[in-house]
Amino acid sequence: MRHQSPSTWAAISICLAAMVHFALGFAIEFSVDEAHYALYAQHLAWSYFDHPPLVGWIQWPLVAVTSSEGLIRIVPEFLWIIACILVYQVTVELHHLIQSRNTGYLTTALPSANLCGLLAVLAIIAAPMPHVLAIGLLPDTILAPLSLGILWMALRWLRSHTFSLGEWLILGALLGLAGLSKYTAAFTAVALLFVFLSLPKKPWLTQIGFWLAALVALILISPVLYWNWTHDWISFKYQIAHGGGGVWLWRGLGLFLLLQLLVFGPLLILGGIQFVLNFIRASKFSLLALLGFFFIPFVIFASLSGGGGLPHWTTPAWFCLAPFAGIGLAKAWSLGHRQLIRILFLTQIALCLIGFAYVLSGGIQTSAVKSNPIADLYGWKAAGAKAAELARGTNADGIAVQNWTLGSRAAWYSKPIPVFVLDQRQDQFDLWFGKLPKGANLVLVSWSGMPFTAPIGPKQAFEACQPLDSLEIRHFGQNLSKFDFSLCSNWQDGGLAD
Repeated sequence: MRHQSPSTWAAISICLAAMVHFALGFAIEFSVDEAHYALYAQHLAWSYFDHPPLVGWIQWPLVAVTSSEGLIRIVPEFLWIIACILVYQVTVELHHLIQSRNTGYLTTALPSANLCGLLAVLAIIAAPMPHVLAIGLLPDTILAPLSLGILWMALRWLRSHTFSLGEWLILGALLGLAGLSKYTAAFTAVALLFVFLSLPKKPWLTQIGFWLAALVALILISPVLYWNWTHDWISFKYQIAHGGGGVWLWRGLGLFLLLQLLVFGPLLILGGIQFVLNFIRASKFSLLALLGFFFIPFVIFASLSGGGGLPHWTTPAWFCLAPFAGIGLAKAWSLGHRQLIRILFLTQIALCLIGFAYVLSGGIQTSAVKSNPIADLYGWKAAGAKAAELARGTNADGIAVQNWTLGSRAAWYSKPIPVFVLDQRQDQFDLWFGKLPKGANLVLVSWSGMPFTAPIGPKQAFEACQPLDSLEIRHFGQNLSKFDFSLCSNWQDGGLAD
């Protein structure tokens, strides 16, 4: 580090991680969510059942010309690189804000801005979960750089207390794009509002730029509002039910907090604590408001976690915490805690590398297939091709699966053959392929990792199912899973229940 500047080391670190992501992107098949959002791009619409449309729109140009997972994954990789660059730049901007607001001992005790930026970037690179979103495109992959962009604009506002018209329009565009990415972007908007309210005076209320920014944001999210209006607001109903989860349990909260520690690592937490201990007295109200970019979404997701939730939902919040953590880690570094930071960093990097190797190896196989979650990332391309071949050969009306998580890969890897999900919940597949018509004959795909009994019976089932073929998936000499294909005839119901 003595021979290169911190900014150079930050760039080198980002490039090394990006190279690993790029290699992994070509080595594994789509996950369930990746396939689902790639289908968004294949079926362009103003919005979708479970999420706003940007996750589909942004990858449409690549999906239109290629089905290569590695090439399509250039999109999340590019977004991850942008997010890391923004982490560095926002850290420097935050450093300048603290320095400009204080003339006492805090100014002289503040580490260099470039060192703070480097440590913020390294804390993100050492966190396992952001690597997952850098390889697979999820709405959170898009929301992370947009949230950082909004945080950056909030910092610029606090430094000058005014915006040019162009800056207001940029802020409105960022808010609108965030709304097109994920509904939880509302938490970021609330954090921004707290920053505006943290100032004693409220000059922004009388500025035309503020209202133009609000108008731009509203125009950008209008496709989502229009689509939901024409579809009985099904997205909002689904998200309210999905976010609430099931029965609230304390162990759910405990598991959520443990998973957050594992997938984002102690470096970000240590840096955040150090920042609060050393710098929160500097521009106290403004900094507390800025920390809302992390705490507002994190606390909300934590409060909901007792009823269920997914660990990656907080990713944009952790990206927004990274600039604060970078300054805190730099402070700890200057106070002589270098060995602790080195140990934590190397431990987290080692865990990331072990995770990469685990995915490439296909996981550890046991007698119980469901005990190996990595098996889900292999075999769907071959299974989709086999299902499509059997559907054409038997003149079937389409392909059937018994859970939507199986439907995403089946639909992507057997396109353009329609795929029907044989459950009683409404989902995006009902909008894409319609209700299953009475008397239909389908090729039923069963996967050993999620086994179901064949749906045979007098109602909402087939008259009979005959085995057609099977496919064993092997990787590095081990059996990962098995697909069974059956021809199921004469569907006995005119449509699944809503």
